[in-house]
Amino acid sequence: MANLAPFGGRSLFDEFFRDLAPGYLIKPLHGDPLPAQIKVDVSESGNAYTVKAEVPGVAKDDIHVSVEGGVVTISAEVKQEDKQTRDEKVLRSERYYGAVSRSFQLPQDVDAGAAKAKYENGVLALTLPKKAQASTRRLSID
Repeated sequence: MANLAPFGGRSLFDEFFRDLAPGYLIKPLHGDPLPAQIKVDVSESGNAYTVKAEVPGVAKDDIHVSVEGGVVTISAEVKQEDKQTRDEKVLRSERYYGAVSRSFQLPQDVDAGAAKAKYENGVLALTLPKKAQASTRRLSID
């Protein structure tokens, strides 16, 4: 369903002054903060799950993935700092710190030892092989 609020939940006052006020008074100069939730696409092949997660603007060292059974957790942390100086006098210093995390359950346990992750152009791609199912066998009673 489309968002019924005409300004995406912001007031008319905010929209009016958004373009009139200097940008450094309204939002950081280095861009928008992390999204409220990491968006994922999950697909399944015969022997593995493939997960693609959008994590733009985050260094790969600040992305953490954990797999426990069939539960996958993706978390990201951003630490950005902007400084501008003129003749050794700081004119502006801005910092942004943020973290976001996402967990979801897969239908089958994952072989964490064989899992692979790749991060490129803001997209984290996970290949999560399915753990072999324990076979059941009917025992004969002597």
